[in-house]
Amino acid sequence: MHDRLFGKTERRLSVFSLGTMRFDSADAARAVITAAIAQGINHIETAPAYGQSERYVGKALHRIFLDGLISRSDLTITSKIAPTVELADVKSTVQASLTRLGIDYLDCLAIHGINTRSHLEAVQINLLAAIASLQRQGLVHHLGFSTHAPLAIIQDAIASGAFSFINLHYSFFFQRNQAAVAQAHQQQMGIFIISPADKAGLLYTPPEALKALCAPFDPLLLNYRWLLSDPRITTLSIGPAVPEELNWPLQVQDKDGPLDLEEQQAIRRLESAQENTLGGDRCAQCHACLPCPESINIPEVLRLRNLTVAYDMQRFGQYRYGMFENAGHWFPGRRGDRCTDCGDCLPRCPEQLDIPTLLRDTHRRLAGKRRRRLWEE
Repeated sequence: MHDRLFGKTERRLSVFSLGTMRFDSADAARAVITAAIAQGINHIETAPAYGQSERYVGKALHRIFLDGLISRSDLTITSKIAPTVELADVKSTVQASLTRLGIDYLDCLAIHGINTRSHLEAVQINLLAAIASLQRQGLVHHLGFSTHAPLAIIQDAIASGAFSFINLHYSFFFQRNQAAVAQAHQQQMGIFIISPADKAGLLYTPPEALKALCAPFDPLLLNYRWLLSDPRITTLSIGPAVPEELNWPLQVQDKDGPLDLEEQQAIRRLESAQENTLGGDRCAQCHACLPCPESINIPEVLRLRNLTVAYDMQRFGQYRYGMFENAGHWFPGRRGDRCTDCGDCLPRCPEQLDIPTLLRDTHRRLAGKRRRRLWEE
């Protein structure tokens, strides 16, 4: 498997990294990690928030190191810490992760979800100095952050200069963070793309319309190739539950050069499908419509409409649309049916979209039936 330099960490990471959220036992962790190492993966990412993942990974690594499948120095291990951890608890929180993992140090520690302005401020006040102390003690080597934040907050976090790497959502189907990729690369940060299959579009189970547009390429693999063709990006996350789930994504593990002519043509078909199908209703994702007085996440609502109309990605749209008002800062904003027709967004839209009508149309397409909750009369 090809590898790339992870920015200023100076670690070389395989172009695919192993996410560990889906392990349900230490045996499953050992089987998947063993298979991943055999195929050249040298970066494992976990977190205290991933259920029992750290414990499962720790038990698996103990056996793997004893068996000599890989040395500790050749394996990059990343775990995470919440941005809201109190100053006095930083060391004990990191030490608890080390104990669960059965290791003496973390190669990389990521702040888990700098998603709001207050998160960034809390990190700067409470975490940075404490983690710098852990780095001097050798318990943590490199600090980075993951994020689901609006672009402006991501860019401010990058500009702080406090981080060596970033874990970021970015894909062909979600290009809003392109400026963050450019900025992070300029600052020599490692760039780790997270969830480029599931949250990019449920690409393990693509709709027939999307498969036809991508043919002869698989939509999942074409998205991976689009990402890997960008030399600024270090590594992509994959999260198998069993070893066999490595096989599909790793078909492109050694294909990280520029897109060839046929791949470029498939990408152009995808772009043309949006333009031709959506016509004058296509949201260009400029975000000029924000802020909305009703806190509707207008660009994201209309992005889901773009994907649904152009590529028949309705199942993905319903999955993500259903997260509005249910996922807090991990997926902020309110649903399209909260629009009051105030018209505040209309003069700011360079596309002159009829935004209220499109919001209601998106809600009709993606909201589904509201389920009565048990405590409701």
